[in-house]
Parts: sequence; C-alpha cells; structure tokens
Amino acid sequence: MKKIILLLIIAVVVSCKNDSKTTTKKEKTATVKKEHYPDQLSKVFDAHGGIKAWRNAKVLSFNKGEEVHTTDLETRKIVINAPKYSLGYNGKEVWLDETEQGAYNGNKDFYYNLFFYFYAMPFVLADDGITYEKANDITFEETNYLGYKISYASNKGTSPDDNYIIYYNPKTYQMAWLAYTVTFNSKKPSDKYNLIRYNSWENVNGLVLPKAITWYKKDENGMPTEPARPATEFTMPLISQGKLADSFFEKPVK
Repeated sequence: MKKIILLLIIAVVVSCKNDSKTTTKKEKTATVKKEHYPDQLSKVFDAHGGIKAWRNAKVLSFNKGEEVHTTDLETRKIVINAPKYSLGYNGKEVWLDETEQGAYNGNKDFYYNLFFYFYAMPFVLADDGITYEKANDITFEETNYLGYKISYASNKGTSPDDNYIIYYNPKTYQMAWLAYTVTFNSKKPSDKYNLIRYNSWENVNGLVLPKAITWYKKDENGMPTEPARPATEFTMPLISQGKLADSFFEKPVK
C-alpha cells in the first residue's frame, strides 16, 4: 500500500507539471461529455459527490482484507495485490502471478473487476453503453426505496447480459441497495437477482463511497429480510487525480 501511495504522489506531481504546460491546448480541444442517465439518477450521483468529481478522478484504490485493489478509472486497467498473489487487467488480458502454485484459487477473469464495480457504486452506473428503465420499489423496515434497472449494450464487457437495479432513498437520494444478476458462466440472461445492502458510507476526497456492503436474503416477493453473510468491509480508500504508469498494471517480470 505504501508503494501505491508513493506512486500516486509522484503521479500527482507529474500530472500537475504536465497540466501547466498543456492547459491552453486542452482548453482548445476539450469537449463536454453529454450525460445520458435519468434526472433522478443525477440526483443520486450528486448525493454521492457528483459525477463531475467522479469524471475528474484518475485512480481509485481500496483494501479488501489483505487485497489492495487499484484501478485506472479512464482505461479500467486493474491490479489486485495480495501477500501471495497478484492479478490484474492490463488493457489486453487478465493475468495472474503467484508466489507459489495454487496461492489463488478463484477465477481471475471473473474476479479481477468484481469488487471494483461493487465499490465504485453508484458512479459506474453512469458508464457508456447503458440503458435505463424504471424498476419496482423494494421495502425494508417500513421504508420504500425507488429503483432503476441498468442493462448493457451487447458489445460492453465480458458479461453484457448482466443486469443491475439500483435502489435509492427517495428523500436523501443516497444509494441503499443493489440487485444484480450473474451471467459470466452461463453467458445467458438471468432473472435471478442477488441483493446487496449499502448502508455504510464514507467521504473519500469528496466522493461518498461504501465503507461496507452486506449481502441479504429475500422473501418470496423479492423483499430483503436479513443478512445472508457478514458484511464485506473496505479500508484505506484512495482517490487521485494523478495517473499511474501503464507498467504498474502489467504482470511482474520474473
């Protein structure tokens, strides 16, 4: 983690120097990105720090247990570093590096960006290639949460048939729940939704990001009932406007 922080500090310094030299050029060529999401979701993004702040961020890092997850937010290159293994996506392929054979026993292609998506909620729901439609509300502890269903274009990502439903508090517009399908293995659409509660947040450089998430059981009507497992906690969050070198996301050379 110290190495990542040092690299980010260097990246920020270099970025600031480069910005001072190229400001005029950027001012001439910059274009304003036209957002495409519903107005209600815009209010959700605002409640979490605003889409502009998210677009300005370049690197996101957080810890999940012993794993350090680091993502380039523009290219979506990712590295996960753990004591006995590292894995990542360098923009071309997903790679795995182990200190000993069998140190990592998961599916690297499925896992490498899984918790980035869960952690970067709700902002990843403003990505390109998304279709939005209103979803039915859910109710928990006498509170109704409004929902939007998110689906993807057929050429987006490794699992374009995955669907998400974001649920938010209609008074505060803060995200409260996420329902999602998993189609990575089947490669077929599914109507079986998993449900995560988002009720623990923290401010990270102006962005309100999850501190912990909890998977929940559902009743026969699809309403949340009780935790299905202990909460997954995120620690040592970091947002930077400085970029990391492409080599940071490559598989280590032995």
